[in-house]
Amino acid sequence: MKNLGYYNGKYDLIENMFVPMNDRACFFGDGIYEAAYAKNHRVFALDEHIDRLFDSASVLDITVPHTKNELTDLICDLVKKVDGDELLVYFQVSRGTQMRNHTPKKGLIGNLWITVREQKMRSSYSPMTLMVLEDTRHAYCNMKTLNLLSAVIASQKALDACVDEAVLHRDGNVTECTHSNIFIITKNNELKTAPMSNMILPGVARAHLINAAKVLGISVIEEAFSLDEMFEANEVIVTASGALCRPVSRIDGKEVGGRAADLLEKLRKYVIDEFETYTSN
Repeated sequence: MKNLGYYNGKYDLIENMFVPMNDRACFFGDGIYEAAYAKNHRVFALDEHIDRLFDSASVLDITVPHTKNELTDLICDLVKKVDGDELLVYFQVSRGTQMRNHTPKKGLIGNLWITVREQKMRSSYSPMTLMVLEDTRHAYCNMKTLNLLSAVIASQKALDACVDEAVLHRDGNVTECTHSNIFIITKNNELKTAPMSNMILPGVARAHLINAAKVLGISVIEEAFSLDEMFEANEVIVTASGALCRPVSRIDGKEVGGRAADLLEKLRKYVIDEFETYTSN
């Protein structure tokens, strides 16, 4: 198949699939999601993505209609049905189906959506450009909910400004980007990123970059950093499932980074090699 859409046991080409109007995702964005990449039909870090999905479901009291093992097996099976060397694997669970009502009924079982389509990962060797925006999102940023309107608006502003993405801040402290985590390499060559809280997503690629730094003997600091620190840092790095370790070259039109190329390359090589090794087996 050239792509695949799945909904509660039925699947077809994405363009042929339909979902019920009363799915709560349609009215309220009432659900959670994950996105991962597959190469050679092996999904990288799938267990971590599924663990995070279930963590979000637990906090929001959403019932996932499968066990972790069942969902893993299903996704792996569906990925094998789609043509292409590199695939974007997206899956979400809405709270369930009912007539429109803000208050969900008791005992709803979640609806599972999955899409698999060919999409190349973004090159970690292609520098990014960013713009700075105030972080106006809700207080559930640590969960991948479907409520992404603020991120959509920020992404549109970035597109209009001809930059790749927006980096967000609250009162001058950097949180993350519109759909990525962000790090800096400090003047002391430490890897620094915002601490885990309800204001940032516990990114899978974020965790892998932190692990890479620790393996390589690079100090990791999980503390808030300011916009000024970001502009003055030796390097600025964005991480996401589709861009494992991508440097930033300009923010708001100003040149940034480019002062710790060897350290950046060690980190980048480690996470890329990890991905390539896993997906080649």
